[in-house]
Amino acid sequence: MARIRALEGARVLVAVAGAPGSGKSTLAEVLVARLPDAVLVPMDGFHLDDRVLEARGLRARKGAVETFDAEGFAALVQRLAVPGTEVIFPVFDRSRELAVAGAGVVSPGHRIVVIEGNYLLLDAAPWNRLRYDLRIWLDVPEAELERRLTARWQGHGKDAGQVAAHLENDLANARLIARRSERADLSIAQPAHQGPGQG
Repeated sequence: MARIRALEGARVLVAVAGAPGSGKSTLAEVLVARLPDAVLVPMDGFHLDDRVLEARGLRARKGAVETFDAEGFAALVQRLAVPGTEVIFPVFDRSRELAVAGAGVVSPGHRIVVIEGNYLLLDAAPWNRLRYDLRIWLDVPEAELERRLTARWQGHGKDAGQVAAHLENDLANARLIARRSERADLSIAQPAHQGPGQG
């Protein structure tokens, strides 16, 4: 927390990255709750719509890097870096499984923008063009990710077959992220059975 407060600038960007189930959302929400001039911007608002995924044969891979509007997200991050500006952004509605345009607002008074998402540190374009003032990585063992993700999908009412399919997709994405993410400024290691695993 002190490290974030010490960041200088009229608008600073903090990236919280990690695999599905690593706890990104939880950490980002805690940071924003404790920093009065902070706002949360999740990457999930840039999910491609299910109809687009169906047309591209990617519905089963929803959540994979190719199922996001990466260039749109990159443009948003560039806009967020401009101090004293209002920025409107889309927010993902999990209950409807779609992104809602214009649902999020970064106001001119928000000095700290906490951005959370799986692929923020990926070493591929356009992700590797993005610049953050502080990059935080959540490091969670794969076995713990599997435990958390199983509980997540069961909590969404999925049956055993659906849970297995979601797990296969999520863990494939987690391995890509672990293998191809650039080094963070701060890495937070979490042992097994710690944290709620949202994000």
